[in-house]
Amino acid sequence: MGHADLANSEELRTARLSLRRPTPADIDAIHRVHSDPRACAHNPGDALASRTEAEQLYQRWDGHWHRNGFGYWTVRGHVPSDQPLGFCGIKLMELHGLTILNLFYRLDPSAWGNRIATEAATAVVDWATTHLPDRPLVARVRPDNTASLKVAVRAGLRRAPHLDTAGEDGLDWIFTSNWPDNADPARDPRA
Repeated sequence: MGHADLANSEELRTARLSLRRPTPADIDAIHRVHSDPRACAHNPGDALASRTEAEQLYQRWDGHWHRNGFGYWTVRGHVPSDQPLGFCGIKLMELHGLTILNLFYRLDPSAWGNRIATEAATAVVDWATTHLPDRPLVARVRPDNTASLKVAVRAGLRRAPHLDTAGEDGLDWIFTSNWPDNADPARDPRA
């Protein structure tokens, strides 16, 4: 699927939310959310220490959009506010020798508890299932992050313990959709 086929991917809408491709105006929100210790408690390696790091993260996200025609979206309520609620989306990465879509969601703690993450993640999963149906979709979740575990399941992903792997900040429990039956995670892709 070419970038032209993904042209309408820059905004997703749900009953309560608008997910839009990030712009430089979102850098302060990227910094605010990713420097909050509560938001990064289960992924401390993702914590940002400065606005410069937020600018660099935005550049990586924007580069993914330019290369692939999709990526992470900024999550806002339909009622405009100065502060985005957080971020949710997908990026290409490698897992067990396959190129997969990694589902990401991180919200400002002030938005927790309202199923906003579930609504945003479900919109992204639905979008990916429609537009990139041949790519496995994966959420990597720390076992003690019960809220994130619930979001993955509510968004339609299934627990796949045979795919669990070591992540940057500890064990990743894998939840997936569309994982190929013939893909053996024990095989060495370099062999």
